[in-house]
Amino acid sequence: MITHLTLVRGLRNGLSVTWELAKAIIPVYLIVTFLKYTPVLPWIAKAFTPLMRLLGLPGEASLALVFGFVLNIYAAVGAIVSLDLTPKQITVISGIILLAHSLPVETAVSKKSGIKVIPILTIRLVLGLACGMVLNLIL
Repeated sequence: MITHLTLVRGLRNGLSVTWELAKAIIPVYLIVTFLKYTPVLPWIAKAFTPLMRLLGLPGEASLALVFGFVLNIYAAVGAIVSLDLTPKQITVISGIILLAHSLPVETAVSKKSGIKVIPILTIRLVLGLACGMVLNLIL
């Protein structure tokens, strides 16, 4: 049986998690949406189109990858939501981000634990991009 205390605690925890996610997703969503109406996003898209084509993604998706690589998964989600991507493209970009996300933070943690930084960073990036290419081919 659900008690009043359980309900209040669950509501509080749910609102706390929602607030934490919103702090990451909403600013990135607004930034990407703003960039859509400036010449910056088309310039970024054009610069990254050759690499993105290998992944079956539009050039604009490079922003979501950069946010995921540098910040975190939730920042990438904010960028993905603001772009017009197909389910296949969302799956491809999600696979890449799954393997190569929050690189600065996780690289620092790896370094503290004694792992060599360059090999682990290279492995994560290469495997992430390889995963994206494979997903693009099989989907």
